[in-house]
Formats: sequence, C-alpha cells, structure tokens
Amino acid sequence: MSGFDLPTHAYVPGKNTRHEEGAFDEIRSTAQAGMSVQALVRCDAYRVGLFYIENGYYWEAHEVLEPVWMALAPRAPEKQIVQGIIQLANAYLKVKMDRPKAALRLCDIAQTLIEENRESYSVDAPVAAIPRESYLEAIQSLRSSIR
Repeated sequence: MSGFDLPTHAYVPGKNTRHEEGAFDEIRSTAQAGMSVQALVRCDAYRVGLFYIENGYYWEAHEVLEPVWMALAPRAPEKQIVQGIIQLANAYLKVKMDRPKAALRLCDIAQTLIEENRESYSVDAPVAAIPRESYLEAIQSLRSSIR
C-alpha cells in the first residue's frame, strides 16, 4: 500500500507526546454509518489503518480503524474481523509500553475474533492488502516474541 503519509511519530502512551486533538479526523471521516462493507474496506480509514499497522503506528491505526468498526453492522463477521485487527494493533502497542501480559491477552482476543469469523468474512478487497492468515501469523509471531 502506498500513497499515504505516516504521522510525525508513533505515539506510545507514557513514552512520548500524543498527537494533536483531531489530527486524524480527515482520515476517520472517510468511514461513515450507512456505507456498504465493500465501501468501508476501500475507504481511507481502513486502508490507512492497515498501512499504519504495517509501519508500526499502532495507536494511530486504532484511531483510524475505530470509525470503520463502528460503521459495520452489529455482529457482522466483518465487524469482528476489524475488531480483531484493532486488538492486534493494541497488542503491539502494549509491547511497546512494556506490558507483555496485556499484549498476550489482546493476542488471544484478536485471534479468537479473526479465527471465528474468517470463514464468513464476505469481502474480497484487494486494496485491503493483508490476508487474514497474515494477521493470524502476526499474532503467533508476536505471542512467541513475548514469551
């Protein structure tokens, strides 16, 4: 994925300064209630969120993925998958915050959300970049690095 700018820094609570209020509003606004699943996985909020995860901007990824998650239908497999991706970003962030137990707990949550919903995930979105199996591999790799 390219064409997106990275934030000035990766925010890690307790370690550096938080971004200005509203810094991600323009990106977040691309995910709106009422959008189809196909439109949501193609909007900048989703695509940038994945790009941020790939580049180590975990807090920022959560910020921009949250409106995508909120716009998806309750109990929809896509909503659960996005929640799993957000929890994976949170797990990586907890590692940076030196909170390995919290990171492991979040890995478990992310893995459950993704595994339990991956078969019924309906969107084939090449712009989404990372296959769900890659997220599961990332969870296993992160979990191994903590233990």
